[in-house]
Amino acid sequence: MRQAHQLSEKRACELMGITRWSNRYASRRDPQAELRMRLRELAGTRTRYGYRRLTVLLRREGWAVNTKRVYRLYREEGLEVRTVKRSKRAAHLRVGLPGAARPNQRWSMDFVSDRLASGRWFRILTVVDQYTRECLCLYADRSQTGEKVVEQMRRLVAQRGAPESITTDNGSEFAGRAMETWAYQTGVKLDFIRPGKPVENGYIESFNGRLRDECLNGEVFFALTDARAKLERWRRDYNHHRPHSALADQTPEEFAQVAGRRPFTLSSVDKAGPPPCQGFAVAGQKTPALDTGANLPSEPVMRVKGLPERPACLRGSIEIL
Repeated sequence: MRQAHQLSEKRACELMGITRWSNRYASRRDPQAELRMRLRELAGTRTRYGYRRLTVLLRREGWAVNTKRVYRLYREEGLEVRTVKRSKRAAHLRVGLPGAARPNQRWSMDFVSDRLASGRWFRILTVVDQYTRECLCLYADRSQTGEKVVEQMRRLVAQRGAPESITTDNGSEFAGRAMETWAYQTGVKLDFIRPGKPVENGYIESFNGRLRDECLNGEVFFALTDARAKLERWRRDYNHHRPHSALADQTPEEFAQVAGRRPFTLSSVDKAGPPPCQGFAVAGQKTPALDTGANLPSEPVMRVKGLPERPACLRGSIEIL
């Protein structure tokens, strides 16, 4: 502006409404070249990770950064992850899923399809622990049958033990005779969702989305053996290194180790109720003996003028006169 109109610094600042000190200010902010370089390296290897997960990875490496700084550098470097906007749908009431209370209690499983480089299709059996979010199985094959599913279930049960229930859809591989026989012999309950309601098996549906976004869409599978090797490598990375937002940015393996050390607590349904008042018998039970070691008052405590306190718990038609 000064060069175009041949103005002095003072006149140009007056026209722009700023002071000369503001015009002469030079930023002293650290360019953070090393942090930018490491952020670009992580974003290059983890192409589908957003800035929040990249922040977790940087903190694991010892960088003292917060989410806002990483987001600012993330935007300046142009590392945004491109996502497809979903179309808005009418809101409706969804059926709540019963959540697992401990590891290895409930599993979910489903199938995902993909193609080899030659164009031939193959299917992947995915199994997830609903509590720890661990990926238990990624088994790829040209075709999946009930017998092959049972074979993978036997392998998992031998490693981890049998779960209480497995949530699946109504596919022939899961609802067939082979799977039904194995579930009966093992004592596992099969929970089938309603047809056309994949949201009722949301754990595995969410995992399948992450699998396709972070692995299947970015890999080229030349053969079935190549697909199995790459899927197993991604499964190990998912369980041991990938931070999970639902687990407070812990990996599924770290969360499973913490959950395995917690003492088992009874649910509210199994907890015993408060004991009956001492000295009063419950219907159908024997009258409990009084505790002779306790100092019991000889007379009721007077809380209101001239009125004794009534017992808190009375059983039957007993009255104190």
